[in-house]
Amino acid sequence: MKLNPYFNFNGCCEAAFKFYARHLGAEITALMTFNDGPPEAAEQVPAEWRDKIMHASLAIDGHELMGTDGMCGGEVSDTGISGAHVVLHATEAVEAERIFAVLSEDGRVEMPMEQTFFARRFGMAVDRFGAPWMVLCE
Repeated sequence: MKLNPYFNFNGCCEAAFKFYARHLGAEITALMTFNDGPPEAAEQVPAEWRDKIMHASLAIDGHELMGTDGMCGGEVSDTGISGAHVVLHATEAVEAERIFAVLSEDGRVEMPMEQTFFARRFGMAVDRFGAPWMVLCE
């Protein structure tokens, strides 16, 4: 059994996944638009959304992050992703700092990157795409 986070973006899935690939050393393994799927999938979204992402997948160091632009139900949320965070584990403090800086730039810092009683470095941020992250270097 595998467990994969699946983000619902508000029309910015492709930009988010390209950003993550560039800055997290990840590889995009799938990027399918609503037009790439069966015709009934494209018909469920407004015409201007048919080039948006129906399904995306990103490989990060043996793990997989998935996402969509979230139009499957015909509604778009502008509140961002909430209720959970994806934790990125860095082996070195300097790498944790770099990753946190990249993810928090033009986003929102929920907890600044700092030393804690449980980690050499830990911080929480919501990135520019609305995705919530924890960056941890134990």
